[in-house]
Amino acid sequence: MSLTRSIEIVFRRFLPSPFAIAVLLTLLTMGLALGFGRFPEGVSPWKGVLTAWERGLWNPGMLVFAFQMMLILVLGHVLVLSKPVERLIHRLTSLVRDGASAAFLVSVSTMLVSFFNWGLGLIFGAILARKVGEYARQQGIALNYPLIGACGYLGLMVWHGGISGSAPLKASEPGHLAGLLEGILPQAVLAGFPATIPTSDTIFSLWNLGVFAVVVLVTGLLATYLGYKGGGTHLSLPAWEFDRGAEGPGQGAEKLERSRGFATLFAVLIFLAFLVQYLPMLRSLNLTPDMLNFFMLGLAILLHGNMTRFLRAVGEAIGDTSGILIQFPLYFGIMGMMTESGLIHRISDFFVAVSTAGSFPVFTFFSAGLVNLFVPSGGGQWAVQGPIVLQAAQTLGVPFPRAVMALAYGDQLTNMLQPFWALPLLAITGLKAREILPYTLLFMVVAGAVYLAGLWFF
Repeated sequence: MSLTRSIEIVFRRFLPSPFAIAVLLTLLTMGLALGFGRFPEGVSPWKGVLTAWERGLWNPGMLVFAFQMMLILVLGHVLVLSKPVERLIHRLTSLVRDGASAAFLVSVSTMLVSFFNWGLGLIFGAILARKVGEYARQQGIALNYPLIGACGYLGLMVWHGGISGSAPLKASEPGHLAGLLEGILPQAVLAGFPATIPTSDTIFSLWNLGVFAVVVLVTGLLATYLGYKGGGTHLSLPAWEFDRGAEGPGQGAEKLERSRGFATLFAVLIFLAFLVQYLPMLRSLNLTPDMLNFFMLGLAILLHGNMTRFLRAVGEAIGDTSGILIQFPLYFGIMGMMTESGLIHRISDFFVAVSTAGSFPVFTFFSAGLVNLFVPSGGGQWAVQGPIVLQAAQTLGVPFPRAVMALAYGDQLTNMLQPFWALPLLAITGLKAREILPYTLLFMVVAGAVYLAGLWFF
């Protein structure tokens, strides 16, 4: 039995759904907190654990974080469903000449788009892969379709180091680090933390951009080679169409909802407010989740052309946020129990004991990759693992930007092994997980070597 087939069987038979995993992790954390946690004198362990869990579930700052992540995914998906992006996909599809050019085009395009927004890249890559398959069938081009599907998923291997990356974006938000570590570290220690870790030191740093460029180049070349060597796949794909619905002028109040001028005016107002509020931060290359979502909201309305098409796209996209909506509070509850029971200190002390300033980013990279298999949400992982990484980094003297990006790299890499986020792509392309896994594993190994080299040398 092949390695990829064995991995697929393990995920399918023995790994529960992400929500069930979140529940199991909650129960595991409760058990650890009861057995090894420390609570104030006079507070029973059971009361301390349950109180900490409830506080974490409804932590106001973390709930804002969950909503920000939901909007990043929804607005990215909405942008893909606009007519300009549809025209771009058709234009890219027409450039395909053979299997090698198709693999290079889909892989590189998907990674570049995902660097801007992971929700946009996830759906863009899926639709582009599907359209390339349809075009190859129409033109009689021999194509390795499972490889093309895998190439359309590569955006999830670079997203967390990009503009919509949960960890670097939240770390750049003023006051977020103090809020994340509140109750974990004394105020005197928190005073030594920076108010913000600007994205100019993480996402837009020369070393991160360099690592991203090398990953795109290396994986693009590997995709080209695999496309050249791979044989043709028999395809019987019906045309996948964008849902446009009614496009007429409408009657009564519908005229306003279908008016291009009304939508354009509102989008322009958003862009003006964006410049007034965020221009100084934009000049310093310091982004926040609110900043990104505000810009994407205006862009989505502008590209759709009217409110009716925009809201229809929102309705189609919002289903993808169900996992974030229901799972994030459970991760926040886990963080609350780990914080108030003192488990975070013990885990952080372990990392400090086995690491040095040089090896800590590598340990973080591998541990983040492992945690991602059980917590497939990058935002949820930052909520749980972020405080541990930050506390250990401060103790060891590791630069905070390097620690944050080590977590981001590890989290995104094992998406090539974790099929959770591939579900929309599989639905759109008609492929099965076992068909794309052999190729995503190859891409994971090659890109992983690049990320490790980047962390070690930079």
